[in-house]
Amino acid sequence: MTTPAHAEPHVLREYALLADGERGVVVGPRGDFAWLCFPRWDDDALFCSLLGGGGRYELHPDGRFVWGGFYEPGSLVWRSRWVTEDAIVECREALALPARADRAIVLRRVIPRRGTARVRVALDVRAGFGAHASRDVRRGEDGTWRGRAGDVAFAWSGAAGATADSLGGDALTLALKIEAGDAHDLVLVLEDVDGDATPLAPAADLWRATEAAWAERVPDLESATGARDARHAYAVLSGLTSASGGMVAAATTSLPERARAGRNYDYRYAWIRDQCYAGRAAASSGAPALLDEAVRFVSARLLEDGPRLRPAYTVAGRHLPDERELPLPGYPGGRAIAGNWVNDQHQLDAFGEALLLFASAAELDRLDADGWRAAAAAAAAIEARHREPDAGIWELDNAHWTHSRLMCVAGLRAIAAAGPAGEDAARRAALADRILADTAATSVHPSGRWQRAADDPRVDAALLLPAIRGAVAPDDPRSVATLRAVRDELCVDGYAYRFRPDERPLGEAEGAFLLCGFLMALALDQQGDRVGAARWFERTRAACGPPGLLSEEFDVRQRQMRGNLPQAFVHALLLECAAAQKRD
Repeated sequence: MTTPAHAEPHVLREYALLADGERGVVVGPRGDFAWLCFPRWDDDALFCSLLGGGGRYELHPDGRFVWGGFYEPGSLVWRSRWVTEDAIVECREALALPARADRAIVLRRVIPRRGTARVRVALDVRAGFGAHASRDVRRGEDGTWRGRAGDVAFAWSGAAGATADSLGGDALTLALKIEAGDAHDLVLVLEDVDGDATPLAPAADLWRATEAAWAERVPDLESATGARDARHAYAVLSGLTSASGGMVAAATTSLPERARAGRNYDYRYAWIRDQCYAGRAAASSGAPALLDEAVRFVSARLLEDGPRLRPAYTVAGRHLPDERELPLPGYPGGRAIAGNWVNDQHQLDAFGEALLLFASAAELDRLDADGWRAAAAAAAAIEARHREPDAGIWELDNAHWTHSRLMCVAGLRAIAAAGPAGEDAARRAALADRILADTAATSVHPSGRWQRAADDPRVDAALLLPAIRGAVAPDDPRSVATLRAVRDELCVDGYAYRFRPDERPLGEAEGAFLLCGFLMALALDQQGDRVGAARWFERTRAACGPPGLLSEEFDVRQRQMRGNLPQAFVHALLLECAAAQKRD
């Protein structure tokens, strides 16, 4: 059998995600595992063809085929589906649940739906972003292949007929022939241990445990608009959330927002703001498990760091490493990096978002003593730091960003209303009034809308959020004028953009920002324009590919996704919009 060639990169809409909370696999249309970091999200990759590196686990039919696929409802169990010249073949695949931080179990089941499946498989585990080939690869008496790559031990069962080749290491290749009515299981175990990977239960038992875990994790959400997409968004957020409660912003690093523009980032970390968005969305959907996880993670960070809260952390709660370049070609149009430059930024709005999260939990009687202490720490941090310039929601140069201050107003008012009446509540409400008055004195545009900052008169779609979250009333003239300005100046063909970075037409400087499309839906719904809200919701949630994953930006002209995948805060706002529109 000819060894399958290294998979070339695909457009982002063709990638699916398997995830178990601790790490994720990005799967391409040729059954190519293009990305997997182990043991956790922000560790080095074992498979990284997505960025032009080594390591691969490919499974696809022999000969010519066309590809499709779908997720099993309410899960991240993916089914690649190929139609060949004489057969229809599916590969059911998942990261097994329950998960452990030091072990990953990859399940793949080949199922011929019609005809005989002839399938090629190749496994080449390489540590250190592909730098370290597997070694000590051997087949045991039970037919299981075992070996090591760097500090990672692996075991591969269901591949007794595989042979080793000489692709710069002990790569394994396998040819399978499976008749209709049968199925074939492949199980890959990865462990962060000194010895061999441990034996496992039979594949059927692993599949049953995984199915049961997803059924428990993801609620029905039948009353939400677009219930299937709402459940899928919830599954994505759950898959991105570690046992620590930390939710990564995306599974990947370095996927460019604009080709050769130097705008590619490492999003394999837990942003406080994004975590708060996800927690509030879960609360609004009536399925608060993810709310509890968000409260737990954000509370711990505030209790540890207080007014020096970082914008983002690893899922283990550690500070981010500095940005560094990886020795990889990168995804076409970008460069490969690890780490993130926000590690030392001050983002004031994160404190306001934390208070909004805690208020949502308190309203559902789900805020414990640690949560209340963390809320007090967030309120104290706002009081101490609200006059300082900060990097803002878009992580730009420090300024007195209007959005940051108004989100603190929203958070202070929400926690004052959610908690017991008394001196603390009164002080927080009074602080909110002072910050609002100060911001209004400097940051209202002559047209009557909010502007980005005292010295930046531009409109910004993020300024829709203060009214949505209660900093100002929806019918406040500034809220109405801001919504009108965002619609008139930042929206084209049913897509919303963040702001105008320069004089170029919208869409040339950067893609449509999908988060902002969902903000338009929420703002219009709040104004009572249900039809307009539904249009924005439908238009924005359709900016995906067959797997239904959403990235940060959407290139409207080329109908292509841009940036890291899947973007957690976009799925969080999809979920919130679906819950908000369930009344219709």
